[in-house]
Amino acid sequence: MSNNTRELRYTLVSEGSSDIALMPILKWLLQENGVRQAIQGEWADLGEAQVIERISLTVKIREAVRLYPCDLLFVHRDADRATREGRLEEIDIAISKIIDFTLPAICVIPVRMQETWLLFDEKAIRFAAGNRNGRIPLNLPLLAQLESLPDPKKELHDCLKRASGLNKRRLKSFHTSQRARRVSEFCDDFSPLRNLQAFKALEHDIRQIIGRYKWKN
Repeated sequence: MSNNTRELRYTLVSEGSSDIALMPILKWLLQENGVRQAIQGEWADLGEAQVIERISLTVKIREAVRLYPCDLLFVHRDADRATREGRLEEIDIAISKIIDFTLPAICVIPVRMQETWLLFDEKAIRFAAGNRNGRIPLNLPLLAQLESLPDPKKELHDCLKRASGLNKRRLKSFHTSQRARRVSEFCDDFSPLRNLQAFKALEHDIRQIIGRYKWKN
């Protein structure tokens, strides 16, 4: 816990700026599992290190902790075509290479990618699209189908375009990626995602850390 005992600070290391959408989810999970202190989250903006593949995950994590001091570190990696276990091992190995690393760290590994966790709330998608009163059917996938979608990012972007109600000409200036980043901001309740194995695993790990460090209440 930071010097201010009423504040829990966390830092998110992720694959790119679109993953800022995970932050409302992480805050919700911390609060749902008993954290009552103010929560201050930071996305680790590492500039070129964030996008250049040759920069190792170890370097990204080390720099994130240096630039964004925190009490808790979240490390995000999409599962993509890898297994959750494979991504966990990859993150654990990266952290083990950092000398004197003592922070609690939690792996955030959606299946297949973080957009999977943004495809369940029609209201939030319509708000993010800037057309909250739209009536065009969005045809969202069923919750049970989310983790088997081949391309959740494309699915979300298509839903946002439909929700906008814009014609082809006006869609050319519709910033879909920016809109996608905002979907989670308009969601008040992420509990439906508890039906997904990857989300349940994340919540379990968060609950364990909260208990271990006595951050509850």
